[in-house]
Amino acid sequence: MLNAVEFQAKIQNGLIQIPDEYKQELSEGDDIKVIVLLKKKSSLKKDIIDELTENPVQVNGVLNREEIYSR
Repeated sequence: MLNAVEFQAKIQNGLIQIPDEYKQELSEGDDIKVIVLLKKKSSLKKDIIDELTENPVQVNGVLNREEIYSR
């Protein structure tokens, strides 16, 4: 029978610390399956489209949308 527990942890010295609340369920020598979902810090970075959407570049002498479609 499979039983699942989920928790967040940081890797320290190559080890994942199991929270105290789960240690009773897990015994030395138990066969377990570990799935690691890594939160990438780079995914938090904005891409160029996000940046330009939030901070449009103002260029003098360029027609705006209304001026383009009024012709």
